[in-house]
Amino acid sequence: MNLVGNWNYPTPIRFGAGRIVEIADACAAAGIKKPLLVSDKGLANLEITTKTLDLLDKAGLGRAMFSEVDPNPNEMNLEAGLTQYREGGHDGVIAFGGGSALDLGKVIAFMAGQTRPIWDFEDIGDWWTRADADAIAPIVAVPTTAGTGSEVGRASVITNSVTHEKKIIFHPKILPAMVICDPELSVGMPPFITAGTGMDAFAHCLEAFCSPHYHPMSQGIALEGLRLVKENLPKAYKDGADIEARAHMMSAAAMGSTAFQKGLGAIHALSHPIGAVHNTHHGTTNAVVMQPVLQFNRPAVEERLAMAASYLGISGGFDGFYAYVGDLNAELGIPKNLTELGVENPDLDKLTMSALQDPSTGGNPIEMTYENTLDLLKSCF
Repeated sequence: MNLVGNWNYPTPIRFGAGRIVEIADACAAAGIKKPLLVSDKGLANLEITTKTLDLLDKAGLGRAMFSEVDPNPNEMNLEAGLTQYREGGHDGVIAFGGGSALDLGKVIAFMAGQTRPIWDFEDIGDWWTRADADAIAPIVAVPTTAGTGSEVGRASVITNSVTHEKKIIFHPKILPAMVICDPELSVGMPPFITAGTGMDAFAHCLEAFCSPHYHPMSQGIALEGLRLVKENLPKAYKDGADIEARAHMMSAAAMGSTAFQKGLGAIHALSHPIGAVHNTHHGTTNAVVMQPVLQFNRPAVEERLAMAASYLGISGGFDGFYAYVGDLNAELGIPKNLTELGVENPDLDKLTMSALQDPSTGGNPIEMTYENTLDLLKSCF
């Protein structure tokens, strides 16, 4: 199968194994002459990163890198990155890595020329219009995992280290100008990261598909994204060098991020505050709470998920889909509940209130109240 192509979806994507060699061309297309590559600590010294820096250096673009990115990036990481960006005289960002590096890299480019604090641009109403759009630096995104789909998103998730809340920062120009999706970059992912990031993509597609909002295009993309994850995540988990499975998972990640324009829901509403307070892996947390949320939403999604199950080749309608999620989690070594994930001494009241304040609640097919959200959260332990 030929898994190489140039797509506009919703931004120009250069897709295919080995296409990282085009990184300098991608920078030129984005108008970047002196990029800052933003990655994370785990990737900083790996061959895929040093090779990319070598390609940039050879093209006369330097080899500047910022890698002080936490798993749940926060405003302190942002300030450190902005300092290096400004002192280095950079004119654009290469966001290189998993969701954390992509999110922080995008926000560094966004904030490079702003004068207001980051929290003034939270995804509330029209707050994004407060930004000076002309001062936003161009971004080239290079995902090395297949989960968040942040490479095709107009937002980033940043944790407020004081309040321990995850905030969504939104602006149309946070959407990268160019994307390189090279599945070879994801070959070295450990199995547990493959599993967690893959289940993040699955959660994006699932919640978008179940959202009550009207967006037929997203609905179709979400359903096909579910299929790609079902058929390829177990393969990528078992054999990290399966380049075809890796490529399909990169597609599914971008599809999930595109699809959730239609909305997210209780999976993410719970996962965001749990990750912010207890520093759990986002995609893995999504997977842990997925079955309880499916039962919570059953009255509103039973018929819809029965149709999805039929398309995916899963028998038994909603019950079959629910059982499939449990079997998939077990196959991928996902913890059975939040206690097993390592969430200890939780403040259930605070987590519930934070979940209700999360923008994802607006896309849940069942209205979330304090009482039913607290019960839902308890069922995850």
